[in-house]
Amino acid sequence: MDSRPRETDAPGDPANGAAPPLAAAVTAATGDVEIIRPRNDKRGYRRVVLPNSLECLLISDPDTDKAAASMNVSVGYFCDPDGLEGLAHFLEHMLFYASEKYPEEDSYSKYIAEHGGSTNAFTSSEHTNFYFDVNSDSLHDALDRFAQFFIKPLMSPDATLREIKAVDSENQKNLLSDPWRMSQLQKHLCAENHPYHKFSTGNWNTLEVKAKEKGLDTRLELIKFYDSHYSANLMQLVVYGKDSLDNLQNLVENKFCDIRDVGRKPFSFPGHPCTPEHLQVLVKAVPIKQGHTLRILFPITPNIRCYKEGPCKYISHLIGHEGEGSLFYVLKKLGWAMSLEAGEGDWSHDFSFFCVVIQLTDVGQEHMEDTLGLLFRYIKLLQNSGTPKWIFDELQAICETGFHYRDKSPPINYVVNISSNMQIFPPKDWLIASSVPSKFSPDAIQNVLNELTPETVRIFWESKKFEGKTKLAEPWYGTSYSVEVVPPSIIQKWVGKAPEEDLHLPKRNIFIPSDLSLRSVEEKVSFPAMLRKTQFSRLWYKPDTMFFTPKAYIKMDFHCPLSQSSPESAVLTDVFTRLLMDYLNDYAYDAQVAGLYYVVKPNDTGFQVVSSDAPCNAHVLT
Repeated sequence: MDSRPRETDAPGDPANGAAPPLAAAVTAATGDVEIIRPRNDKRGYRRVVLPNSLECLLISDPDTDKAAASMNVSVGYFCDPDGLEGLAHFLEHMLFYASEKYPEEDSYSKYIAEHGGSTNAFTSSEHTNFYFDVNSDSLHDALDRFAQFFIKPLMSPDATLREIKAVDSENQKNLLSDPWRMSQLQKHLCAENHPYHKFSTGNWNTLEVKAKEKGLDTRLELIKFYDSHYSANLMQLVVYGKDSLDNLQNLVENKFCDIRDVGRKPFSFPGHPCTPEHLQVLVKAVPIKQGHTLRILFPITPNIRCYKEGPCKYISHLIGHEGEGSLFYVLKKLGWAMSLEAGEGDWSHDFSFFCVVIQLTDVGQEHMEDTLGLLFRYIKLLQNSGTPKWIFDELQAICETGFHYRDKSPPINYVVNISSNMQIFPPKDWLIASSVPSKFSPDAIQNVLNELTPETVRIFWESKKFEGKTKLAEPWYGTSYSVEVVPPSIIQKWVGKAPEEDLHLPKRNIFIPSDLSLRSVEEKVSFPAMLRKTQFSRLWYKPDTMFFTPKAYIKMDFHCPLSQSSPESAVLTDVFTRLLMDYLNDYAYDAQVAGLYYVVKPNDTGFQVVSSDAPCNAHVLT
């Protein structure tokens, strides 16, 4: 179990040039709603709303050997009472303990484990998600136990102290995690009156020591929180099983009808966590691990307000690009960066941050100002280049292909993703969410681009080299840091003195397929056939006669007798394959964007090249 920020899958609505109809919109009937689903998805879907206002999605998969369920509750750590940091996360822990119907301690977890399954939960800013999987024939009894979390849980005094210690133990583990430390530092340097500023996990001090100092009984506060916040109308349930939709509906109606609906209004947290004093800052922080990282954050309009236009997806595609002329291409050529990622970070319906994360080399650490200068120069290029529609069309084609021909994910992952989406998206978009932009809106894209400015930037620079040079400490994780004001005039100087490099938009992606039709196969083939045999090579081929999806799997083995003849040879072979992957990145990056994943790696007889999955122009790469 953990407490973590919401995963970034974001969603709205201008127009200006509609894209082609969304992949012949394959839909799943759900009473009065049709859910957009992948073309090759044969599972049955049904939306059901119980009399207590609990919204459910039922998924019938006759081929599955695992059943799963996820309950999303639209209550997260943003709802923690002041002075009881971590209460929502603590409640997540306590609901696993026992219930009136199943009073034996941990009977739920024991049942799931004994029937081939697993359980977990997480607390995010605005939701808490409980989930499990189990052998498909054990779903009925598992759901009965699971439903008791939300009907009549036993929050025993005996369990309270132990679970506070469990929460504290989780926090102790996170104290040495740089992602947790840096996330909390970003929250710390925000407005104290905004819930984003809060400490999400909780620990012994917040849930036991400080509570007692204030005369509070943590268990009673927990029960009060549960009674006032957990309501069926704020819950979203997904159940995945082998049974028919009718049987699943009967099962859900029977097991979950007794959850209380107190008519709680959805929680909202208006306003942005950053005020002007939290912008135009350079924060130097000392991490636990070696390395140098630049995190550049900009407050932006949340992508969820215009998820069909997908402006953040468009912009992150360009800023995070690795092909020739991209920011990363230039930084890598200069020897300054090892990786670069861009996209929407922490967000809600009321606020959002666009993030660029650059892993610097030791040399790049000495050129931080030049690196930022090149970033802002590239952003200015995008702001002045308009919004070419062909880039949107490529992105849409890639996303559509990825959505419609993706492999089945494990049921436990599938139900968690969908139940989280149900809190955010209308029913027809529960499966597709924000994964496929469908409306081209230059205005939506330009509006977000115009928000990436020196006037609103927050720069977090992490390096061990700052040890002994920082005088402040973040209170929850103890991260050492310092803060400097960086006015726009300084950033403009960095832009001016940065190296003159050929930054430009990417070229058209030649790996995106235009024809996904399948060639007919007259008979079912069980074994590969040899198509060619020469003195130096063999070529084998086997058509897919089971899944019928436009994908290819290619494996090339290069036989090199001396590659493993000594430890030195083995190391050199490994170094060679790594260098080859690095060398190919500029060219093959477009293939990865189009969905073709490849790897060059050593094996026992030499090395091999493997490309898989992609419904793309794989022959261009090979």
